[in-house]
Amino acid sequence: MISTPPPLIASLSVAFGGGFGAFLRYQVGRGLTHLAGPQSMLGFPWATLTVNVVGSLAMGLLAGWLARHGPDMSDGGEQVRLMVGIGLLGGFTTFSSFSLEMMLLIDRGDNALAFIYGSISIMAGIAGLYIGLILMRLFG
Repeated sequence: MISTPPPLIASLSVAFGGGFGAFLRYQVGRGLTHLAGPQSMLGFPWATLTVNVVGSLAMGLLAGWLARHGPDMSDGGEQVRLMVGIGLLGGFTTFSSFSLEMMLLIDRGDNALAFIYGSISIMAGIAGLYIGLILMRLFG
C-alpha cells in the first residue's frame, strides 16, 4: 500500500522540486550559451533539446527505480516521486512527463492511443502557441 504524505507536505515537496528544476533549466541555458556563444544558441534551441533529453533520461531512471523498489514510504519512494518526478523534472522539463506517459501507453499495448496522444499533444501545443501569438498581435 502506498502511504502518501499529508497534502501540505506533498505540495511543498513538489514546489521545492519544481523551483529547483526551473533553476537547473535556466542554468543549462546559461551554461550552453556561455560554452557555445550566443550566436550558435540563436540558430538552434540547444538548451531546450538538452533539458528535454536529460529530463527524459532522468524520468526513465526514476520510473525504473520506482518500479524496482515500489513507491511505498518505507524507502521514501513516494516522497522521491513527488519531489523529483513531479517537482524537479516537471520544473526542469514537462517533456519528461510526456515521454513517460507515451512509454506507459506503449508498454500497455495502447499504440493507437499513444499515437493519438502524441499527435494531439504536439499539434495542439503548437496551435495553442500560434493562436496565443495571433491574439496578442491583434489585441495586445
